[in-house]
Order: sequence, then C-alpha cells, then structure tokens
Amino acid sequence: MADPSSYRPKPGQIPDSPGVYRFRDEHRRVIYVGKAKSLRQRLSSYFQDLAGLHPRTRTMVTTAASVEWTVVSTEVEALQLEYSWIKEFDPRFNVKYRDDKSYPSLAVTLNEEFPRVQVMRGPKRKGVRYFGPYAHAWAIRETVDLMLRVFPVRTCSAGVFKRSHQIGRPCLLGYIGKCSAPCVGRVTPEEHHELAEEFCDFMAGRTGTYLRRLEKQMQEAAEELEYERAARLRDDIEALRRAMEKNAVVLADATDADLIAVAEDELEAAVQIFHVRGGRVRGQRGWVTDKVEAVDTAGLVEHALQQLYGEESGEGVPREVLVPALPEPVEPVAQWLSDRRGSNVSLRIPQRGDKKDLMATVQRNAQQALALHKTKRASDLTTRSRALEEIAEALELDSAPLRIECFDISHLQGQDVVASMVVFEDGLARKSEYRRFQIRGFAGQDDVRSMHEVISRRFRRYLLEKQKTGEWDEEPAGENGNGENGNGENGDTDAEALPGGPVDSETGRPRRFAYPPQLVVVDGGRPQVAAAQQALDELGIDDVAVCGLAKRLEEVWLPSQDDPVVLPRTSEGLYLLQRVRDEAHRFAITYQRSKRGKRMKAGPLDTVPGLGETRRQALLKHFGSLKRLRAATIDEICEVPGIGRKTAETIAVALAKAAPAAPAVNTATGEIIEDEATTTAASSSERGQDR
Repeated sequence: MADPSSYRPKPGQIPDSPGVYRFRDEHRRVIYVGKAKSLRQRLSSYFQDLAGLHPRTRTMVTTAASVEWTVVSTEVEALQLEYSWIKEFDPRFNVKYRDDKSYPSLAVTLNEEFPRVQVMRGPKRKGVRYFGPYAHAWAIRETVDLMLRVFPVRTCSAGVFKRSHQIGRPCLLGYIGKCSAPCVGRVTPEEHHELAEEFCDFMAGRTGTYLRRLEKQMQEAAEELEYERAARLRDDIEALRRAMEKNAVVLADATDADLIAVAEDELEAAVQIFHVRGGRVRGQRGWVTDKVEAVDTAGLVEHALQQLYGEESGEGVPREVLVPALPEPVEPVAQWLSDRRGSNVSLRIPQRGDKKDLMATVQRNAQQALALHKTKRASDLTTRSRALEEIAEALELDSAPLRIECFDISHLQGQDVVASMVVFEDGLARKSEYRRFQIRGFAGQDDVRSMHEVISRRFRRYLLEKQKTGEWDEEPAGENGNGENGNGENGDTDAEALPGGPVDSETGRPRRFAYPPQLVVVDGGRPQVAAAQQALDELGIDDVAVCGLAKRLEEVWLPSQDDPVVLPRTSEGLYLLQRVRDEAHRFAITYQRSKRGKRMKAGPLDTVPGLGETRRQALLKHFGSLKRLRAATIDEICEVPGIGRKTAETIAVALAKAAPAAPAVNTATGEIIEDEATTTAASSSERGQDR
C-alpha cells in the first residue's frame, strides 16, 4: 500500500485551470482518469487525511504511485478528453458500463452502391444508418419482412448478390417481389438508393406522409378501375400499419428523445435507456456497472452520457435527453451533446406529463435489471471465490491466485511445434493477455524441453521488462487489457521477439509480459512440472507457484512432491483448473493448425531462398500464372523488376524440381494409374493426429 504523500505534487505545481488527470500505479498502468474545472482544487482533495476519504477513493489513492495532468482550454474539452482516455486506458477504478446483453440494431448500408438492410451488432460504422437497438433480432426480422413488401430493398449478402449477378438470375426474394433485384439490373443503382432512403425515412418516423400518399394512390387506382393495383396498395398500407403497431406510441408524433434512468445501491448501478423516435419507442438497452469509485447519481448519468454518445454524431444524438439527475455542472455536458449533434440538445429532468410517466417506466425497468443482475452474479462470484480458495488450500499457497497463467505445447508428429499461454484473472478468461509461441530447433523434439523453453522465454521477458523500469517489487496483476480483440487471439507473431518495456510511456498500456502470475499451470504431469520449475529456478524466480494438470486422471502435480494432489471431482477448484487447461489446449491447437495450413499451402516459389512475398507477387502478376512462369526462360524471368540473374536461375531450378510428373496411363483402358507410394504416404499423413 503506497503512501499518497510520497507522490503528492509540490505546492504551486498544479495549475488552477480546467484539465484531465491520471493516477498511475507502480507498474505505470493508468488506474483512474478524472476531469476538473480546477485541477488544483480537485487534486488537493485526494491528498487529505485518508480517514476523511471515501473508502473507494482511499483504495485508489493508496494503490496509485503517481499522478499527472493535462491542461485544456474549456470544460467541454476536458469532458471529451476524459472520455477518450477512459476508453483508451480502461482504468480499473473508473465506472465502466457493460451491457447486460448484446443488442442488435437494424442497419442500412447507405455507403454501398446497392444499400443492404440487415441485422447488425457491435460498433457502428461510418456511412451506415442504424435504427434501434432492439431487444431481439427476431423483432427486427419481422419488421423488415413486413416492410420489404413496400420497400423491396436488398437484404442478401455480398456473396449471394455476386453470384446472382454472375448467373443473371435473382434469388427467391426477387421472384416473390420482396427485393427489387438490382443484381440483375431490374432497377438502377440510383433507383435502389432512393428506395433505401425511403425505407430509412419511414423507419425514422416520417410515416404519416408516406401512408397518406399510398392511400391517395389507392383511391386514384380505384377510380381508374385498376382494382388489382388498388388491392396491392391496400395490402401495402396494411403491412406498414402492422409494422408501426410493433412500436408503441408513447409521446407526441414529433418527439425525438432518449430517456435514461438509474437504479443503484452501495456497490452496483443499472442504467436503462429508452430510445423514442417520432413518438414511438424504437429501442431499449441497459448497462450494469460496479461502483468502483465514489460517484453519485449525477456522476453515473454523466458516465452514461459519455458512453452512449461518445461515438455518436448527427442524428445519433436526439434533440432531447431526459435524465433523473443533472451532471454538475450541466452546461459543459449540454454543450458537448450539442456539438456532437450539430444543433441544440435539451438535457433536463422531466417534471410533469407523459414524459415524467414514461421516465417512471424506464426507472422500473432499471430497478428490475439491477435485481436480476444481482441474482445472477451472486452465484458466479461465490463460485469463483470458492474455486480460488480451494486451489490456494490444495496447493498450500499464501493467498488465492488472482492471476493464473497456463501453458500448453502442441505439434503434429514433431512438426510445427507451438505453445500457448492463456491468462485467467479472478477466475475469468482475459483474452487480451493470451500469447502464442513458436518452438524452433531441438526443443521441438519433446514436450518437456519445449515447456522449459517457453517458461524460460516468458519469465526472462518479464525480468527484462522489470529491469528496464526499475520495478523490483512485484504485486498481483490488476485489471488491465484492451478487450478480446487486443493482442491475444489475433496475434500471429513470435511472442519472444516483440520489443518494449512493461508499459508504453505515452499510452500507459501494458507491454506483453510485464505482470507476473501467482500460479503457473502446465498441461502435463510430473516431467512438465519439473521442467517449468527448473526454468523458474534458473531465472531466480521463487514467488510464482507451479502445478500441472494431467489429463489421464485429472491429477494435480506439484514440483516438490512425489505423489499428485487429488481434488474431489465435485471441487470447484478442479473445475477451474480444467477450464484453464482446456482453454490453453484449444488456443494452442488453433495456432498449430493455422501454421500447418499455411505450410501445406506453400507453393514452389515459397521454397526459393531470399524470395519474399512482394517479388513472388510481382512474378505471378508479370506472367499471369505459375504454368507460364515455369515455361519462361531465365532471360524472361530477369525482365521482372527486382529479379536478378542469379535469383532467376534459382527460381528456374526450384520450378523444375517442383514440376508435376506426367501420370501413368493404362493403354488398354485409358485410366490414370495412381502412384502407390504417393497414395500410401497421403493416407499415412491423413492418419496423423493433432496433439
């Protein structure tokens, strides 16, 4: 526990102006981001007597090891910078809302030549018009199915659209009149784009004008005795009205507003948002958060506004935002919302009438969401805590292993040897911390040597990074990471070869192996555990526990014991170790298969030494195909930019060696005779098993 006075700025150093400040821990990780109208007054409040601070604030300032700040011109700039830094650093002591479910939206891709209507989740993309979010995807599909009768906009994927264009025939929706079939030229791109814009206008709430126009066309068709056309228009009007009935009318027709309600207790808070467009509830969503900082209802509302509208612009921000409490001060937040919309936004508390009644409904939804979340999470927290306690007791650890790292080796008959490292923090997978290793040389001959190499590389890197920053006192790793799509699942580099210290001096983000675990789990028995412990001993690391989980009997092996530790089959601790081990195995197998697939796809040009991807592509582009390249002379190959004569000769030799032999043909039957050796080898290869 750090003493706040050890890093308190000197008197007069802190400016008396608006700004944003960051608290960092001893590993230089950003643990809290805040803004202030006066940095001097706000930061001074953190360095008073600890007994006078809120318990959560006291925990934060004693965890921090330094504080820094950035001066801005206005409070609006401070609000924007605070949001950007919270999103970038993911501080552990800031309120972070997490969706209690994944909400789909109805999206229209107006940025494409032929816009497509589809269900879409995740972050919003530029040039796409969104409606919602909706509670269920099936609700979107029902609405779209009704509206396609009137607005036959394309709904097919790019692959289906391309194939229909190639064969000159539309898909089923084109035949039944629920798609205008732009893939076969029934409508021009301009006509289809106009149709998509009409669809968007109707979804945006401009329904009355369009319905009146259809009714007028129906009456004109009836007067002209075009009864079939009049009947079709009548059915179109009925379909649109059924689609409109799916969204309840709650406010006046011209009302565009978002209503935000908060339900909270001492530890958690739930936020519910109703999106009202054209007087109808077009969408609903909710968040739940831990109150890791001392924050009141107004502060929760401000954080919700930042997350809700931080990425929005234009029509994404409504004209009116109704909240249960106003942020203090309210003017910068209202100005920030107005700037994002491009016009004035009213931020207020409803006092009377229909809007106050609707706010009460949103509040009830927030209270129910908080109660449901607490019911679900209670069992999860209890189970995870019990599992960690059981592991600590079984392995005789001083405390529960809050960070567990598991390693596994994978190969196929000694080829493409790889290793995986998965991380579990507080009993939950932390995929942004996953790492993958390539094993080269003699280490791939057996799992024990490979395990020794991987553990050595991982902790040698940790010691190197700790030495760079002079951080010799290890603490349990805290909350950190950039989400599941960070440097884990998608990384395809050798983890050992990556540069950098534990954190970047500019961003404060962790660099690879900066934080040690309390427990290392290896997939294997006594030999693998001994290899891992030997690697730690060679590096002088004595504060990291090691164990292994053998697959055969699910026995837990310790390096200092001759007999395994047998946990009960009903043990939550054993179940957690199994999940960690299985996740490491899955991650390793996935990487090994990807490497094997790349190797199997390698062509004859890949075997030419010194010939990189750029020159390979240049060769194929110049000759058009590998067959023409094989038939080319050395002088013709030299004509390709970047290819010298020596390289051309090497290419010609490699292609000659890789030239396919002419198949043997039975002169009596004309059938091709398969080479028995090749067939046998292929069959043998197919029988190879992943480990």
